[in-house]
Parts: sequence; structure tokens; C-alpha cells
Amino acid sequence: MSKIKITIADSHFLSRKGLAVLLEGNNDFLLLAEALSSSDLINQSKFYSPDLIIINYESSNFNLDELSQIRKRYPDTFFLAITEYRSNATIAKAINSGITSHLLKDCEQDEIVEAIYKTSLGQQFMCEKIVGAVLSGKEPISIASYSCNGVNISEREMEIIKCIAEGLSNKEVADKLFLSTHTVTTHRKNIMAKLGVNNTAGLVLFAVRENLISPNHFLFSAAS
Repeated sequence: MSKIKITIADSHFLSRKGLAVLLEGNNDFLLLAEALSSSDLINQSKFYSPDLIIINYESSNFNLDELSQIRKRYPDTFFLAITEYRSNATIAKAINSGITSHLLKDCEQDEIVEAIYKTSLGQQFMCEKIVGAVLSGKEPISIASYSCNGVNISEREMEIIKCIAEGLSNKEVADKLFLSTHTVTTHRKNIMAKLGVNNTAGLVLFAVRENLISPNHFLFSAAS
């Protein structure tokens, strides 16, 4: 198995070096470079082609508005953000700008390692605190009530969420995706358990946040 090539993009010295120590302690990871600013990261695209960039877009010398530009410089690279919690709108903007996975700084080492593995394969991995806060519409003051377990949604599960959010019944989803109704029902239960929701509305909100369906009726309108 080839090593996962990684760049750390964070202007905070301790955060950057802490991640470097974590990466160097795993034989599956190869730290290619460290970027202290957006301009550093853009310039490094001429020399490095990482599989994954771990970025703190909230640190000084980085700008959330520059994420799309950075993403274009690394078209074949996946992005894992590790930041403090700001607001639902900030998380949504980051994801819309090309962030694949998102963790918070208080996540445990095992969760960070799992997120690296998953994200390097193009799979989305979210801190449960983020998913819970976004789905409920709660702001940072309430985020401590959520645990920090990762939420990994597979490509098939994303397809099913999209279909459900579009109003399809379990049978219609099964017919569309060439699955059995029982399989769709099982997937649906697993998805709801992962996201911590207990009704279709929760799945719809998740689908909106992931741009799986149109956000015309709702999407972070109350977030700041």
C-alpha cells in the first residue's frame, strides 16, 4: 500500500506541529509540506501533489473566501478541515467551497486518523458535533451537547438520501437504484442512526446542506 501524501495548511505553530507528530507516527502517512498561508499553499501546488490537505481555514493567513481558488490549484486532492466551531453558515460555505470532510479541534486522535483514511479515498467524514448542530440549526453555544464521533456517509447512502429528500418512497428508491425494498429500508435506518435524526425532515435538511437538493425553501437562513 502506498503512503497517503499529506500537506498541512495551518498558520498556528502548535496545531501544525501537533498534526505533524501524529502523521509521522503512522507508517501509512507521508508529510509532504507545511503551508503557513494561502499563498504558501497556492505556490506549493507547483511542486507537490498531495492526496490530502489538512487545512485550518480559520487560522490567520488563511481565508475562507480563498478556498475555491486553492481547490482549483489542487484538482485531484481531497481536503480535510480541522477548525474551531464558528457557525452553521461558515461550515456550509467551507463545504460548498470544496472541503470534503470536517472535524473540530477537540476531536480525538483516533477520529482524526480515521478521517484521514476516509477522506483520502474521497469519502466524506464529519464530526458528529457539526452534523448535529447543522441539522438542528443550533449555534456554537449549544454544540457542546453533541458528541464528537465521526459520521461517515457512503456514496450509496448519499444516493438514497437524495432520493428520499426528493420525496420518493422506499419502493421508488429501490426501483430507481435497482435495490430491494428491504435493502433501502435497512440503509434508511442506518443513515438516520448515523445522522442522529428520527424523521424524513432531518434527512431533507442533510440533503440540502450537501447540495443534493435545491435549498430554495431552507438552508442556514438563521445561521450567521
